[in-house]
Amino acid sequence: MTSQHPQVYLVDVSIYIFQAHFSPFVESFDDKGEELSALFGFTQFLLQFLRRTKPVHLAVAHDESLFCGFRHDLCSNYKSNRELPDENLEMQLNGCGEVCSILGLSSFSSKVYEADDIIGSLAYGVRKLNAEAQVTIVSRDKDLAQLIKSEQDCIWDYNNNSRRFRKDIVEEFGVLPDQFPDYLGLVGDSVDCISGVPGVGPVKAKALLQEFQDLDEIYANLEKVPSLEVRGAKGLAKALAENRELADLSKQLATIVCEVSEASESFGSVSFEHLELDKPDVEKFSDFLAQYRFRDSDRNRLLGLLNNLSGE
Repeated sequence: MTSQHPQVYLVDVSIYIFQAHFSPFVESFDDKGEELSALFGFTQFLLQFLRRTKPVHLAVAHDESLFCGFRHDLCSNYKSNRELPDENLEMQLNGCGEVCSILGLSSFSSKVYEADDIIGSLAYGVRKLNAEAQVTIVSRDKDLAQLIKSEQDCIWDYNNNSRRFRKDIVEEFGVLPDQFPDYLGLVGDSVDCISGVPGVGPVKAKALLQEFQDLDEIYANLEKVPSLEVRGAKGLAKALAENRELADLSKQLATIVCEVSEASESFGSVSFEHLELDKPDVEKFSDFLAQYRFRDSDRNRLLGLLNNLSGE
């Protein structure tokens, strides 16, 4: 990738924080026996990721909008299956934010918008600067498929070393990335408590969106739905007609906002210089590990990873 066609990594950090938090293979405690697995695992992930990829342009997006974001104003049931972090996990989440800054990463968060929206807006801003930029979204969240705009863009689940390019999304779901909000508006998303249209699953949604461009075109042509070559097509038209409001709401909840603008900051107004990594602050990192009272073995592990990174 030349300097005229930069590669930009956008990291959905919550995925990797909670993978570490719930993993039976990641275990860390402070010198008083308090849990530090999420903070240790996430910091280890970052250091290993930076060493492996050697990125020039990178940003991380944090989630701070649980139960207070704009989607909860639209639907009180949205993500109602989640729980607020307890005191210990809240402490670790704060640490995850701190360590990103110490390692020289550009970090973004919001109480109104989710990490997906921040990533969408950063990607939008990057493409405004250079339409040929390659955007790699580091996450395993399928909802981010709607942000894949070119053949070079991808979603990279780093821990599983699995990449989804545009062609993979089409092959897996049978719809274009741009149609993904419409797809979720139809099938819903149980992970986020988005209902979708009752009785519409992936097969029917795929058939609808291969025939019609989006929800608006589907509803403008309901009389054609019974003739689709899909089982239950006659009943499908009725289900759609009875649940238009639910379909629209589900699509709205599933749509990533790509032009986030707050009073203090616009995530889409970034420069490539802003996304360049600074050198890690080794002294601050050592103080950080002492502040969170990591045990010697874990502290030495993380310092070793940082030294390997800094020595390259």
